[in-house]
Amino acid sequence: MEEQNIQPENEATNELNFDNRIPLEDLKNSVEDLKSQLSQIIVGQTEFVELLIVGLLSNGHVLIEGVPGVAKTITAKLFAKCLQTDFSRIQFTPDLMPSDVLGTSVLNMQSSNFEFKPGPVFSNIVLIDEINRAPAKTQAALFEVMEERQVTIDGACHSLQDPFMVLATQNPVEQEGTYALPEAQLDRFLFKIEVDYPKLEEEIEILKGHNGRKGQKPESSITPILSPEKLKELKMQIFDIKIEEKLLHYIAEIVSKTRQHAHLYLGASPRASIAIMNAAKAFAAINGRDFVIPEDIKKSLNPVLGHRIILSPDREMEGMKTKDVIQMISQSVEIPR
Repeated sequence: MEEQNIQPENEATNELNFDNRIPLEDLKNSVEDLKSQLSQIIVGQTEFVELLIVGLLSNGHVLIEGVPGVAKTITAKLFAKCLQTDFSRIQFTPDLMPSDVLGTSVLNMQSSNFEFKPGPVFSNIVLIDEINRAPAKTQAALFEVMEERQVTIDGACHSLQDPFMVLATQNPVEQEGTYALPEAQLDRFLFKIEVDYPKLEEEIEILKGHNGRKGQKPESSITPILSPEKLKELKMQIFDIKIEEKLLHYIAEIVSKTRQHAHLYLGASPRASIAIMNAAKAFAAINGRDFVIPEDIKKSLNPVLGHRIILSPDREMEGMKTKDVIQMISQSVEIPR
């Protein structure tokens, strides 16, 4: 009799666990299609691709760091190609001016009025190559457009169309002719993704793929997956993902500890807490869940916090990394049950 009473209860629990309030099949299928398209060209960078997709669904910008030749730029280009949106690429150089990025007012000789000519930042997916090559004046021009999705020129505001996402690359090794990004700029990036060298087996697959294309451009095999309307619909589903209050406390406690940690010179801002929450929701959604679990939050910590916190000089000289401190903090905070 006891077994008969317990069985229906277990079945009911399973139904509660697997029946989503939000229909996420379409979102999950779209994500799988995106991954499938990119895997035709990009070998082994599964985490990189997943973080790009999470960044897109979270309405955030992504900073991509890696040595030359590890497919930072080509991955960003192919990712943009998968979307039925406008795409522009800006090569940052030391002589680049803010007007070269944002646009400028030009005198119309026929009407004798100044007309605004939009710069390349007026697009949907904007790839900024070597963002740390431009001086502070040009980097500062991105502050408003990345945070508020608008540009103010000569006192007039010009809004950007949705979706809008900045994918910026930088080289961590070369220092000559580069300008370190200020903290205010770094804080506007949802994620910083560090791209490493491929493994031996992956490099062999890269060579086979390059040889098999016989000179064809990688973009030629990519088919657009998502329209702006479809993307907007999927983003709205992310907002509806449920996150319990105890998990919000969990996020806040982790971020708060970065501001008090002995190994850190600078902790993370409340913008980081919001970024972790939004990214965790997106991780939950692409895994087919309409609710956040602690593992979603943990997956978000390194890409969200790594570029927002600064090690104390002593710890940096000892060779400690920000991810080491993030792991310490994560292990010191009790996981909600």
